[in-house]
Amino acid sequence: MKNKQNNSLLRQMAPYLKGYKLLFGLAIIFTIISSIVTVIGPDRLKEITDIMTKGLTGKIDLDKIAGISFFYAFLYIAGGLVSYAASFIVSTLIQKVSQRLRNAIADKINKVPLAYFDSHSQGDTLSRVTNDVDLMTQSFNQSLVSMVSAVVLLIGSIFMMIKTNGALAATAILSVFAGFSISSIIMVKSQPFFKRQQDNLASVSGYVEEIYSGHNVVSSYNARQQSKQQFEKLNSQLFSSMWKSQFFSGIMMPMMQFIGNFGYVMVCIVGATMAINGHITIGTIVAFMTYVRIFTQPISQIAQGITQLQSANAAIGRVFEFLDEKEMETEDYKKKQLDKVEGNIIFENVFFGYDTDKTIIHDFSAQAKAGQKIAIVGPTGAGKTTIVNLLMRFYEVNKGRISIDGVNIHDMKREEVHDAFAMVLQDTWLFKGTVKENLIYNQKHITDEQVIAAAKAIGVHHFIKTLPKGYDTVLDDSVTLSVGQKQLLTIARALLKDAPLLILDEATSSVDTRTEELIQKAMDKLMEGKTSFVIAHRLSTIRNADLILVMKDGNIIEQGNHNQLMAQNGFYADLYNSQFTEEVA
Repeated sequence: MKNKQNNSLLRQMAPYLKGYKLLFGLAIIFTIISSIVTVIGPDRLKEITDIMTKGLTGKIDLDKIAGISFFYAFLYIAGGLVSYAASFIVSTLIQKVSQRLRNAIADKINKVPLAYFDSHSQGDTLSRVTNDVDLMTQSFNQSLVSMVSAVVLLIGSIFMMIKTNGALAATAILSVFAGFSISSIIMVKSQPFFKRQQDNLASVSGYVEEIYSGHNVVSSYNARQQSKQQFEKLNSQLFSSMWKSQFFSGIMMPMMQFIGNFGYVMVCIVGATMAINGHITIGTIVAFMTYVRIFTQPISQIAQGITQLQSANAAIGRVFEFLDEKEMETEDYKKKQLDKVEGNIIFENVFFGYDTDKTIIHDFSAQAKAGQKIAIVGPTGAGKTTIVNLLMRFYEVNKGRISIDGVNIHDMKREEVHDAFAMVLQDTWLFKGTVKENLIYNQKHITDEQVIAAAKAIGVHHFIKTLPKGYDTVLDDSVTLSVGQKQLLTIARALLKDAPLLILDEATSSVDTRTEELIQKAMDKLMEGKTSFVIAHRLSTIRNADLILVMKDGNIIEQGNHNQLMAQNGFYADLYNSQFTEEVA
């Protein structure tokens, strides 16, 4: 199962490596050359040592030593340059791959259905884009070149040791591999901790994002201690998994140092015995001391590299979990259905449920004529926002159809449906940018005069002019806006879009009565000549609606204008009278 998972990850990575294979191959060649230079070095050192040893009883051949030394220096300088080139190429390629992955994630975000974001925290998705991609980048950056170099050094050093002296080679190899076998078992056992570490990191990120965005609610409910305790619990879980993964990661280096030192000792003991018996020279022992260092170093690097690759594997697994999420249907084959939207909308026997086994919209039918104001009211959980989600094709109906000017919206591209609507929601959204950029948002060919005209029509022009730089003021943490001011800006944005269809989802539910009146006037201006769907909590704001749909448990239980519904003295009348009594009180 594990091999299948690793093979799957390699296959998934293949598209992001496209075009870089030659460069990566060149980096491997450079790494191999650098490693070969390192392996050749001790053989030259053995030659120098033997020349000096023989010279102790006669004359030392300094010219020969100088020649070997210069060649030795040239080799190491060349090896260092080639090694740097390999590291530079690999680091560049890894950053390029990371860039491609982030672009793929950004593209994927626009393709996954809204249901994904309803079932996953923002912090979890954010962690995949940032933490997981960053960890993958760092792990690959630190391990790929060193792993290739380590493998070449390992093979080269074994070859050179056997070539130099078989007995000493056997001593060094057996002593080192005995310890390496133990470390391999530890590495296999530690793999689950790295996956758990990334999952816990995502949980902490998600909780911090959640608590930060709801800081006012946490404070007003005096829930600081409770939120702190929950954070400490998540943080403890992260600490535990991270401590375990880092413990196993950290134990590898001391273990490999011990194995290396043990190899030194064994080579010294066996080598000294053989030198005394005249089987080898002092130069051979000196060379083997260096070979043991070269031999143990790549084993340490391989052990460390495997640990880093475990972290990368856990991180990239989470990235591809997201990239493998089910996407919305591709609609490239669809052509534009409407050249001009009049605004006639019909719901015909619509059924829908967020879960296939739980229907929440039951046989919903309604009709909105062009230019009408349609209000949707009802208790919490009645399905009001769900109707809007279906109308915007954020979700697809299970049964029935919704049509715009006689065209089934399922036959239209989502982009065409979205272009036909402007939306003003209860939760205002403004991004870091100038006021003008926020108002124009993604609209082309909007002039400054049109922006100012829209702001004046909505009644927010005077406020904007009081800002430090007017329409060029950057909306960031230094600019404080009230809920009402933010809402007026989003209404001005919707007015600039000038779409024939309009959705207002409880746009005044979070403001006081005076601000509500200002926003209501702005929305009346916005709704002129448009087919409008208004989800309202305060029924006083929709008395002038052409049609009011009263929903309960996913069904329309009453419909008509305000006077007709009040005359029926039914559910709507009771709801309206109860609100009116509260307002008077």
